[in-house]
Amino acid sequence: MEYLEVERNSSKLTIRNYRHYLDQFEKFLIDSGIAEPEIGDINMNNIRNFRLHLSRQPGTLGMMKSVTQGYYAIAIRSFLKWLIKNDYSVMAPEKIEVPKNKDHSLKFLDNDQMNRLLAMPLTSTKVGLRDRAILELLFSTGLRVSELVALNRDQINLKLREFGIIGKGGKSRVVFISHQAADLLEKYIKSRMDKFKPLFIRYGGKKEIESTEEQMRLTSRSIQRLVKHYVVAAKLPVLATPHTLRHSMATDLLRAGADLRSVQELLGHANIATTQIYTHITDSRLRQVHDKYHSGNRDR
Repeated sequence: MEYLEVERNSSKLTIRNYRHYLDQFEKFLIDSGIAEPEIGDINMNNIRNFRLHLSRQPGTLGMMKSVTQGYYAIAIRSFLKWLIKNDYSVMAPEKIEVPKNKDHSLKFLDNDQMNRLLAMPLTSTKVGLRDRAILELLFSTGLRVSELVALNRDQINLKLREFGIIGKGGKSRVVFISHQAADLLEKYIKSRMDKFKPLFIRYGGKKEIESTEEQMRLTSRSIQRLVKHYVVAAKLPVLATPHTLRHSMATDLLRAGADLRSVQELLGHANIATTQIYTHITDSRLRQVHDKYHSGNRDR
């Protein structure tokens, strides 16, 4: 855990999750009759039995998802790699296969749906103005929800319409704001009468005068509920989340002609393979092939 924190610069959430996955593996070994598990007990037989155990555990929608099972496998492999790095004699991490995940359809909003969503908040109220600024900023920048809630007012340069952030994995990047989002942000910031540092604060609940700055900051869960509220209000066919707006931003750029490498940098993806999930949606060449050769298009 110290190695993840110091050398790998992993987030607190990642460290917490790895600890949980390894604790569960150790608990499984103890429950299996190994009173004091040792690193030699990390073998193919015990790992296979553990994965069989995981596959039969209940999840939120039936059995535990294969992607969740994969997190356990990744944590054990990571631990084995650390052991090898520190001269312990253990099994090869590569022997543990991570389960393949099924392809899921990528959710995003088209221009009409996005405009309907953005029009939902009533900007004549302070809550509506804040919420419109949040939606505009999410779509404009493709920020992750954790990156959005961490923003402070002094980070935003509305004149240049850009700001820098430290994103996932401690990776820094510059984020650009559209003119439309910048206008809404400026109105929202000017409407604020408080001195709190967080860019997006809550209204209602505990009185502002009794709250610390961090208590006033909106949480990731608050943003998720906020987006869901306006998606339902707009009667959209897609049950969009804050991450759907990130997908929508990437799709919007690629459809307009942006190159994949630039979109990768704008989203803060460490690997371009992650960005390539969007290409099947935006591949104009495939559309041209379909339009040209499909029999249903020949008479048009």
